[in-house]
Order: sequence, then C-alpha cells, then structure tokens
Amino acid sequence: MYSPQSLHRWGITHSESMERLAYSQALRDPMAMERANLLNMAKLSIKGLIESALSFGRTLDSDYPPLQQFFVVMEHCLKHGLRVKKSFLGFNKSLWGPLELVEKLCPEAAEISASVRDLPGLKTPLGRARAWLRLALMQKRLADYLRLLITRKDLLSDFYENSALMLEEEGAVIVGLLVGLNVIDANLCVKGEDLDSQVGVIDFSMYLKNDIDDYRSEERNSQIASILDQKNYVEELNRQLNSTVHGLQGRVDSLEKSNSKLIEELAIAKNNIIKLQEENQQLRSENSLILLKTQQHLELTQGDVSVERDTYKQSRQGLDEMYNEVRRQLKEECQLRQDVENELVVQVSMKQEMELAMKLLEKDIHEKQDTLIGLRQQLDEVKAINVEMYQKMQSSDEEMKKKNDVISRLEEKTNQITATMKQLEQRLQEAERHRTSAEEGTRRFKLDFANKADSLQRQIEHREKQLQQLETDLKIEREWRQTLQNDLHRERDSVAQLSTEALQINGLKKEFHRLQDENVQLKTICEDQEKALEELGSKLSESKLKIEDIKEANKALQGGQVWLKDKEATHCKLCEKEFSISRRKHHCRNCGEIFCNSCSDNELPLPASPKPVRVCDTCHALLLQRCSSNPT
Repeated sequence: MYSPQSLHRWGITHSESMERLAYSQALRDPMAMERANLLNMAKLSIKGLIESALSFGRTLDSDYPPLQQFFVVMEHCLKHGLRVKKSFLGFNKSLWGPLELVEKLCPEAAEISASVRDLPGLKTPLGRARAWLRLALMQKRLADYLRLLITRKDLLSDFYENSALMLEEEGAVIVGLLVGLNVIDANLCVKGEDLDSQVGVIDFSMYLKNDIDDYRSEERNSQIASILDQKNYVEELNRQLNSTVHGLQGRVDSLEKSNSKLIEELAIAKNNIIKLQEENQQLRSENSLILLKTQQHLELTQGDVSVERDTYKQSRQGLDEMYNEVRRQLKEECQLRQDVENELVVQVSMKQEMELAMKLLEKDIHEKQDTLIGLRQQLDEVKAINVEMYQKMQSSDEEMKKKNDVISRLEEKTNQITATMKQLEQRLQEAERHRTSAEEGTRRFKLDFANKADSLQRQIEHREKQLQQLETDLKIEREWRQTLQNDLHRERDSVAQLSTEALQINGLKKEFHRLQDENVQLKTICEDQEKALEELGSKLSESKLKIEDIKEANKALQGGQVWLKDKEATHCKLCEKEFSISRRKHHCRNCGEIFCNSCSDNELPLPASPKPVRVCDTCHALLLQRCSSNPT
C-alpha cells in the first residue's frame, strides 16, 4: 500500500488513487463493476439532460430524447440488485414494490401513488414504477423521495440484495446528483403513454462529444452556473418569504381563535352576572318575607308572654293570700281540724285545676320554643345564602382578573405582529434593491456585449421572465401585506371592544360592592333580631323557673310529692320504651315519675336531701338552669 504523500509526489491526487483502487476492486467484484458503470451513466445522463435543457428550454416534453434516456438509466439503476420473486407465470422483478414504500415514509407522496393506481392504461408494476418516476420529476421531489428511501435500508433489504446499488454509496451519490434536476420544468403526459411495453435501451451515441462541443459546453457551463446561482438565490428568498407568511398566518389564526374564545367567555360571564342579579333579587324578596314573618312571630310571642305574666301575677297573689290565711288558721284554730280538712279538700281541687293550667302553660312554652328554633334555622339558611353569594362574587372577580391578563397578552401579540411587519417591509426593500442591481447588470451586459446580441437574446428573455416572476411575487407579497394590515385593524377594533366590555365589567363590580354593603346591613339587622330572640329566650327561661318554683310550693302545701307506683308505669316517660328485665325502672327523686336508666342517669343534691340523688334528664336541666340563674 502507498501513502498519500508518496502518491502526491508522483503527481497522483487522492481522488485518482481512490478511483484506481475502486477500479481494481471492481475488477475483482462484478457487482461493483456494474455499480461503477451505472454511476458513470447516471452522471452523463443527468449532466447531458441539464445542459440540453438549458440550451433548448427548461420546459421539456415526454418526446425529448435526453429525458427518455434519463428515465432508462434511472430504471437500470433502480433494477440493479433486485431480488427475483417467483410467481405463477415465472420470475418477476418489479420496481413498484420499493417505490411504493415512499408513501409510508413521506405523506406528501401519497398523491403520486394514488394517481398512479388510478391510471387506466397501466397493467404491470413496471409501468406503474415508470409513471411514478415521471410524476416525481414533474413535482421536483424525486431526489427527496429517493433520499428517504435510501435512509431506510432495513426496509430496502427485503427487495434488494446486499450488494445492490441502492444499498451502497453509489446510490447516495446518484441521489445527490438528482438535486440538480430541480432546475428543469418537465411537462409530461403520462395518461396516454404506453409505459408497460417500452424497451429500456441506453443510447451511448448521445454522450460522445467533439472538441467544439467541449468548448461550447464550457461556455454554457459558465452561463448555466451564473443563471443557477441567480435562480437559487431567488428560490431561497421565496422560501424565506413563504415561511414568514406561513408563520404570520398561523399567528393570525391563533389570534382569531383566542378572540373567539374571549368573546364566548365574556358572553358566559354576562349570563352569570345576570343570573347572580336574579338570585340576589330573589334573596332580597326572601329576606323581606322572612323579616315580616319574624316580626309577626315576635308580636305574637310578646302578646303571649304578657298574658302569661298577668296570669302568673294573679295566681301568685291568690296563692300568697291563701298561704297567709292557712298560717293564721293553723296558729289560731289548732283545735278545728275538721274545718281544716274540709279546707284541704277544697285546696286539693284547686291544686288539680292549677296543675291543668300549668300543663297548658308548658304546652304553650314548648310551642314557642319550637317557633324560636325554626326562626334560628331560617336565620342560619340566610347566612349560608349570603356566604354563597360572597363566594360567587369572588369567583367573578377572579374571572375578571383572568380576562384582563388575556387582554394584556393580546396587546403583546399585536406589538409582535407590528414588529414582524416592519421586518417584512425591510425584506421587501432589500428585494427591490436586488432587483435594481439586477437591472443595472443587464444594462451593462447589453453595452459590453452588443456584438453578441444573437447569442444572448435567449438569456435576456429568460432574465426578463425572471423579473416578471419577481414582480408577480412582489405583488403577491404586497397583497399579503395589505391583508395582514387589515387583520391588524380588525384586531385593534376587537381590542377596543374588549376594553369597552372591561369598563362595563368595572361598572358591574361597583354594583356588586353596593350589593355587598346592602348584605352587610341585612346581616346587622339579622344579628339585632337574634339578640332580641336571645333576650326573649332568657325571659322565657326565667318564667319557666318561676313556674317550677310554684310547682314546688304546691307540693310543699300538699305535704309531699306524688310518688308513682311501679305497677302503674309500663313505659319510660321520656323515650317511651317498654320496661323489661334488661331495661329496669328508676324513680326520679324530684318529680316522682318512673324512667329508664339512660333517661335518669343524673345525680344532684335536692333541698330535701343534701346528698346527690338520681334525677331524670328534664329535672336535671331545670335544676341546672335554676342554679345558674339564682347563684345565691
């Protein structure tokens, strides 16, 4: 093996040495020789097609011989190393299998494959493959599709052998050469052409050249290089402008969507505010009704309490007088026991009447307590409704904050769009400068080469066409700019509408604060009413305690409490559960009634017995209230 330095000394470059090494390896391997020959033929066909197209005209028909030879060479390249598949009629090599994979790798190729399948004249897979090549060339995506196919060697290994051209480096070289065909515009009629029965034979006579042709080809190559540079520059500008236009369209669409969402949210917020106002009005009406009912109940309770006080005073005065008379009779007339017994009988009858009156009073007191409990529950419900209203108003405030944030974001987006519009204007100015420079170059070119007018007329016509295309592109870009400006004006109008709606929402906020103040006033009124009810409850408890004192005084007058017999009680007086072996009977030492263990599990000292004694739940509560009200 020779080193690169030694080869350079002998006048042999590195590329020549690599070609010689490849040629020596090709002599050993016939598949490598075939790949090298197909690569050279592909180079010649692609170069000849580009040169002849630029001299003849860039739009080519299907009858153009270099184009037909290019398709034949590409067919041989794609067939190299194809695996043979057995069928009923014999062996078959079809290109349609690997070319059909491009549809899965690139979704843009689905249109080509679908149109090839729909062609009526094609019956063989080879004809479909030829039609696919022609359509891909017309679309100027042949190099891109084959590049995607070469990268997936795991899929190509099912159709090609290991030493095939598509799986080796020569395939990548051919794909790189196919990029130059994007300069050519092909106008091919695939529908009426018989692609199934064509014979693919390479014509080598087209690629044999003379010295004159070499000289002309050098001039053409220099002209072609300058034209290709100009076209590539213009295409890059068009691509950049298209990308910016697509980006602006996406932004405009997103802004329209966000505007529609904001409008919907504002409508929803308005509906919510209307619903809240209706609920507030309903709550006000309910509060007024509740206030009227509470006032009526209070008036009734006040009248009942006044009546009860009058009856209590009258009964207390009568009892005091009777008690004084009895004491006098006991001191003065101890001997007249028979008269005293008669008077005791009269007192017993009076006592029965008093007990009936006391029971009626107790019933009235229980009913008034129930009404007080109902009023307190209604007040609690009113409080809960006020809390819900406050929470709803807080949620509406949060929604307003979110909408203000969205408005600020829209303003930022409008500023960004104005910045992008300025950049587009700068790019348009640069494009106009390039156009003016190109016009000056054409003028200089006419003045310098006036003698060669016949040979340069075609180039001038091409450049005029390019200028027309650029002018049309500039017109399109100006139209885009006008549409974008109109969209900006529309967005500004929408922002103004949103600002007016925000002002309306601020007015709704003021109304909400006013409603909050009214709610606070209603709360104060409810609290005052609750205090009045508490005072009435305390007065009622005091009257109840006084009634209990009267009861105890009656018991003392009678000479003792009524002790209920065990046989007479079958159920508990409070819980009304039936007594059994497990549920035993217990006497209350205060009232003398019989209760179960759970209803009389209390112990308190009584005036008759200083030690703690079993007492029922009602007597326990009454005695505790009495102790709390009379601490002495």
